Amino acid sequence: MRYFPLFVDLKDRAVVVVGGGAIAERKVALLAPSGARLTVVAPELSAGLAALRAAGRLVHTARAFAADDLDGARLVIAATGDRAVNGAVAAAAEARGILANVVDDLELSDAILPAIVDRSPLVVAISTQGTAPALARRLRAEVEVLLDGALGRIARFAAAWRARIKAKVPDLAARRRAYDWLADGPPGELVRRAQEPAAARCVAEALASSGPAPWDSARAGSVALVGAGPGDPGLVTLAGLRALQGADVVLYDRLVSPEVLALARREALRIAVGKQGGGHSVAQAAIHDLMVEHARAGRRVVRLKGGDPMIFGRGGEELEHLRRAGVAYEVVPGVTAALACAAYAGIPLTHREHSASVRFVTAHCRESVDATDWQALAAGRETLAVYMGVATLPLLRRELLRHGRRADTPVALVENGSRAEQRVVVGTLEELESLAHAHAVRAPALLIVGDVAALAATLHWFGAAPIAGAAIATRTAA
Repeated sequence: MRYFPLFVDLKDRAVVVVGGGAIAERKVALLAPSGARLTVVAPELSAGLAALRAAGRLVHTARAFAADDLDGARLVIAATGDRAVNGAVAAAAEARGILANVVDDLELSDAILPAIVDRSPLVVAISTQGTAPALARRLRAEVEVLLDGALGRIARFAAAWRARIKAKVPDLAARRRAYDWLADGPPGELVRRAQEPAAARCVAEALASSGPAPWDSARAGSVALVGAGPGDPGLVTLAGLRALQGADVVLYDRLVSPEVLALARREALRIAVGKQGGGHSVAQAAIHDLMVEHARAGRRVVRLKGGDPMIFGRGGEELEHLRRAGVAYEVVPGVTAALACAAYAGIPLTHREHSASVRFVTAHCRESVDATDWQALAAGRETLAVYMGVATLPLLRRELLRHGRRADTPVALVENGSRAEQRVVVGTLEELESLAHAHAVRAPALLIVGDVAALAATLHWFGAAPIAGAAIATRTAA
């Protein structure tokens, strides 16, 4: 290990950057949060560095480098692109016992700058000792995903309680369990939800209690309702990924793709609880019972739903049941089908020239269709995004036409949106039923009704080109 990893306090310390171009600007941006007193030595400055000088964030020495520029400095970075100048900087630093980093020159450097993941006060530095900086950046991106964005707040919260925990819990092993409970148990969950006062009360009550310490008790279970998105695993949020990787049990719907399910912790128990018309289904009451059963057994449960759990996903019903059962829960939003399918088909749901609003509608059964306000849906130019409507397409077409929607209104059917097998069929409302039949459109598919649907014919970018009905094909050719 040629380079010893070390965190250095640079607050109010003199740091010199030699060079005024784009590379120097990146190094200054990296150093700025440290609170160092920055001096940039260069005849001229880039626009970004000039803006920082104008804001009082750095001092500019507007000339070529001289050795005495390093007097009193704690660290110097040479970023001129001129090896002779960089060598002079390194020699001057060596003579003064100052650490020097020469950008992209290991031979002249005795310090290197790592790739940084900042969750202050938690900071992770990644280095390949200067041999493969691109690999360090790649690893940083992977670590960024793994580390909860709330870890910094949790670390600050833990620091505020450190002295009291140490005084109350003298045994080192028990103290470690206490800190684990603070980070992973109820206090940490409250901090993640931006409820620090409640987290403080939780810790205070635990320290004041004369009974068994909560960190020595069995872990309380919880449920996370997580949106899986439409199928592309790249659309799962970072919070959703963290929940999956920490899950003991995953209750997943039929529309969750295998690629998304594969993101769950390998040891997690996976239970299919999907619903399918005419096929195997798990009753909603049974899903409620499974969530509560596993949570009460101390397990971390992820209820994984296609799209977003709070849009036509019965998320509200499940939260109500969990609340009645006294089970802790959280919700991790997902990318709902209307947004994802439209985007992957090249369809803007709103457009200044075509539609100023969008309405989400479900039409998966006769009851939902009967409860629909067709007059409102048929009026105006708003975009309609219809979920679970494949089985009721004839009725949808008939009612929209009967209540005044134009027969030539463009429509798009997006089947398996965002997945490799995505298909898009574009036509008019008049053609809707015949196009769906001719191309054997199957669920999962989203129906988009409105002028914006026609844009799929020209703006598509993902998967196979859209299949266009006669009217849209003629319009596009024109």
